[in-house]
Amino acid sequence: MRMLVIYCHPCPESFTAAIRDRALAALAAAGHEIRLIDLYGEGFDPVMGGEERRRYHERGANETPVAAHLDALRWAEGLLFVYPTWWYGLPAMLKGWLDRVWIPHATFTMPEAGKPIGRVLTNIRFIGAVSTLGSPWWWWRLVMSEPGRRTLLRGLRPLVNPRCRTLWLALHGIDGATPAQRTDFLEKVERRLAALR
Repeated sequence: MRMLVIYCHPCPESFTAAIRDRALAALAAAGHEIRLIDLYGEGFDPVMGGEERRRYHERGANETPVAAHLDALRWAEGLLFVYPTWWYGLPAMLKGWLDRVWIPHATFTMPEAGKPIGRVLTNIRFIGAVSTLGSPWWWWRLVMSEPGRRTLLRGLRPLVNPRCRTLWLALHGIDGATPAQRTDFLEKVERRLAALR
């Protein structure tokens, strides 16, 4: 499968970077073709300015600022997001990437009255996300209703292949996680991604 990994963390020494490295190795070992988008590494600008917003619905004009990222989405058969959960959601950098790159005509069509949104990226048949969270699982799931997971796995799924599979892997309580718990999580990431077909 052609896998596009979207990585979002500002610190190269972070545990999220270790997750990225383990994920890339597992995908490569399983025979997947991989491309990496490192949002902080490339200096992606997550801010949609006024002029860009005014052209948001203009076919073509809205694609120009993010053409390379759109090409990567058109190439991909699978997406894997690797990021930390901050304030129960996506880091601003990743949210800005969604705002600026997932645009009308290029990634979906705006719905007509009473009709569903139109799928454009039907080449994408897998969406996965791997994240770390400071909160315990029960708080994240029962109190907060899993906002980051819902944005990526439920929010993007209507725009891609209708048979798209999803995967969510999370290490809760990262701030107090022991070295053994971190190692176990890295091994879990490797196992799950190695089994991906």
